[in-house]
Amino acid sequence: MTTLIDIVAGPYSFVAKLEEELAPVTAARFKAMLPYDEKLIHVRWSGEGVWIPLGDAVYDLPWENPTRYPAPGQFIFYPGGYSECEILLAYGGVAFASKLGPLAGIHFLTIVEGLEHLPELGKKVLWDGAQSVSFRLRA
Repeated sequence: MTTLIDIVAGPYSFVAKLEEELAPVTAARFKAMLPYDEKLIHVRWSGEGVWIPLGDAVYDLPWENPTRYPAPGQFIFYPGGYSECEILLAYGGVAFASKLGPLAGIHFLTIVEGLEHLPELGKKVLWDGAQSVSFRLRA
């Protein structure tokens, strides 16, 4: 059974599926965080993406389903270490990186409805600043 997450980011709504087969530990950890409310800001180094900084938190997660190049609509979780902990959403071309250089993150969540709004969301975050984001388990 697929676990779906309802996401509201700025004025846009999305539905995403947890990648429980590809990243079971990370998906379970994120699911335990729900409901989750935060702000999205535009990435600094990685390209066309928005992110949720998690600061100095370090999550003990295995490197399951890692990627440096998430596709539009894919969320990656960077559990901390070389750079600050974060969750990143690609809305276009992304080569995940920090000021220290290339990084990989764990692809754990994928948007399955609303992909057509991703470029608009990215531009809104870039030009208008941080946007509220909420994640809710679909009932």
